[in-house]
Amino acid sequence: MVDDSAAGVAGEPFTLDVERGKIREFARATRSANPAYLEAEDPVVPPTFLTTAFFWQSGASDPWEAVAMDQHKGLHAEQEYVFHGPPPRAGTRLTGRSRIESVTRKEGRSGPLAFAVMVTEFHDETGRLVATARLTGVETG
Repeated sequence: MVDDSAAGVAGEPFTLDVERGKIREFARATRSANPAYLEAEDPVVPPTFLTTAFFWQSGASDPWEAVAMDQHKGLHAEQEYVFHGPPPRAGTRLTGRSRIESVTRKEGRSGPLAFAVMVTEFHDETGRLVATARLTGVETG
């Protein structure tokens, strides 16, 4: 069952190195033929590439554990990425930090629903905010 007290919990910062090979692998896995991802020496990341941040987060950097969502009843409801300038390119080192923005509840057609929103901000080596990711999970009743 979702823990309402998770709202406000923040994880420790984590590092995500944007690598050329990983950009190419991601592009191929998503069936992209865009040469900006596949052929450039310093390719730009595809719009949803930052999803791979989940592979870089663990332990103290992952506040989602505090939500305590029942994975048998949980769904990935929404994902959004906002880039605050050009998307990062291969060779960029990003520092991400996630926090649980909110936990809310409402009654659905077939019972109670609990929503949790996690926001992750990504900054480059200069401290500039590069992107914000917003994940919404929902637990059904």
